[in-house]
Amino acid sequence: MQPTDAAYAPYEHLRPPGRDPQRMLAQARAEWHRRAGPQRDLWVFGYASLIWRPDFDFTERHATRIHGWHRALAMWSRVNRGTPEQPGLVFALLPGGSCQGMVYRVPRRHAEAVFDTLWAREMPSGVYDPRWLPCATPHGPVPALAFTLSRRSPSFTGELAPEQYRHIFRHASGRYGTTLDYARRTLDTLREHGIHDRRLRALLALADDPEA
Repeated sequence: MQPTDAAYAPYEHLRPPGRDPQRMLAQARAEWHRRAGPQRDLWVFGYASLIWRPDFDFTERHATRIHGWHRALAMWSRVNRGTPEQPGLVFALLPGGSCQGMVYRVPRRHAEAVFDTLWAREMPSGVYDPRWLPCATPHGPVPALAFTLSRRSPSFTGELAPEQYRHIFRHASGRYGTTLDYARRTLDTLREHGIHDRRLRALLALADDPEA
């Protein structure tokens, strides 16, 4: 089902200036059509919850690594894993380094519906910068849709103090659950795929730290 104005209206007050989710969706679709041509399927790169809860059907999934971007628990979440009063944290791709994750192949006939699903989930307030990043697959490199974040974004947290991470892990919760559950499930799933995120493991150790 295509997202409508009503689907985004509850989050309009959280939207940064110039960040219209529907306009950004139209731009992403147009770019995909330009890149894919008449026959090619949609590819989506997952690096956090899209690994353990993709919420869409796919015909292939492959472990891959992208270069020039890295995974970081460094984006304020005021919808999915927090609220405006108690923001939580979610992952984003930040410039620099590299990131291991999963790339999904979506048949072209389902691609439009998957765009809508992803936007309703990831872009309710238009914070991420959707990009097409090259991913290696058994078929060769493909451009995959990925959700990135600029360090200039007001939703970029920067480095927080340990007590701030502890407070967020203990209190932040949004429409999809708590920040703590989200971070733990991501770490567990990464381990299952042989991906070791030392930074995330160190942050989660703060959740069990008795110091407040």
